[in-house]
Amino acid sequence: MTVEALPARGQGAGARSVARARHAEQVSARLPPLLVAAERVAATVAQGVHGRRRVGQGDSFWQFRPFLPGDPIQRIDWRQSAKSDRTFVRETEWEAAQSVWIWRDASASMRWRSGDRLPEKVDRAELLALALASLLLRGGERVALLGHGMRPVSGRPMIEMLAEAISRRGDAGAVAGLPAAEPLPRYGRVVLIGDFLSPLPDVQASIARLAAIPVKGNMLQVLDPAEEALPFRGRIRFEGLEREGAALIGKVEGMRGDYQARLAAQREGLKAIAAAAGWGFGTHRTDAPPESALLALYLALAPDRAGRAV
Repeated sequence: MTVEALPARGQGAGARSVARARHAEQVSARLPPLLVAAERVAATVAQGVHGRRRVGQGDSFWQFRPFLPGDPIQRIDWRQSAKSDRTFVRETEWEAAQSVWIWRDASASMRWRSGDRLPEKVDRAELLALALASLLLRGGERVALLGHGMRPVSGRPMIEMLAEAISRRGDAGAVAGLPAAEPLPRYGRVVLIGDFLSPLPDVQASIARLAAIPVKGNMLQVLDPAEEALPFRGRIRFEGLEREGAALIGKVEGMRGDYQARLAAQREGLKAIAAAAGWGFGTHRTDAPPESALLALYLALAPDRAGRAV
């Protein structure tokens, strides 16, 4: 962003505009590029949707948790807080149901792209995860990152904390390519974003574990376009990203049909796993606009909405 000198006429208003522009430039310079991009995508989608915030009160106690910046003072439980040197708020199961835990796959298979003009799959997954968090926080929801030992937070100031956490790429599920076991409250919501190329029995066990809590969820499979089309020709050496070893194929185009059939079977298996758990399932390619995937995820989290392909 550049700031040009303004003419003397209307100098008071102009000076204020310049000051605001400089402040915005300084703030943007401090933000991680991922957060800037995620906020831009979220703002685009936010223009076409309404908030999900619902009014209600919960009766069933879930937990006490530490007071966080952005929490209303009225929610402090003074009796519990008096028992220690920390301040606590009381949460109910209804509030847990309004919380969304977001997970993105940071395993080695996600760190790949077929061309310089495409983002790595993990970059797109993190962009969607953070943009979704931004949208949910705008609507008054509570958001946490699954795999980080994090309690759901609310309030727009929390987006920078989420951006910092998601950029570390060190969550417990990074090696296996699936979310690790983590205690969650009943009736919360989970969003899982990854390539889901793990064996179907492993995926099924992971989803079944979450569905048994029970929590509702949505899965978004993110793939590079080359992973769907296998556009390569001739003699190609493929190297595994997760210790699978290398494979030298003399004529790739000759196995394209079999490859695409196996990929289709994997996807159908994922759909069946999601359906059995009562979850939504969608797909997204990294050569497609992120806004389309974000909108579908956001709408899928709204009441009485089903997951959809994106």
